[in-house]
Amino acid sequence: MTKVLVSGCFDVLHSGHIAFFEEAAQYGDLYVSVGSDANVKALKNRDTLYTEEERLYMVAALRVVKGAYIATGMGKIDFLDVIKDVKPDIFFVNSDGDSPEKRQVIENLGIKYVVSERKPKPGLPERSTTSIRKIINK
Repeated sequence: MTKVLVSGCFDVLHSGHIAFFEEAAQYGDLYVSVGSDANVKALKNRDTLYTEEERLYMVAALRVVKGAYIATGMGKIDFLDVIKDVKPDIFFVNSDGDSPEKRQVIENLGIKYVVSERKPKPGLPERSTTSIRKIINK
């Protein structure tokens, strides 16, 4: 079976994340690299709402997720250790997570790089962690 890897923070898990996972899982067995607390703090200059263990638990519990891991790397390419474990055929990102640096690293490893447009599940509102955090912080 084809293996698909996605990566991200997944703090404040929401319907947009679920739609992203469902779309990625259409390509094959889905594996998720969850950013560590330290890396989220370094990249976003804020603490996570949920610990890395909680985020890992929630993501791994989803029926479309075959396996989930906490990334041990730092920076936007924190998932290289997970790539070594999973050996994915496809790395799936949405347009927000796309970057030339990420694409080059993935393609240099011989992994297909697929970019999707962020789109909510039909009938549901578009969600992002940033917009949810704004509501929470009011």
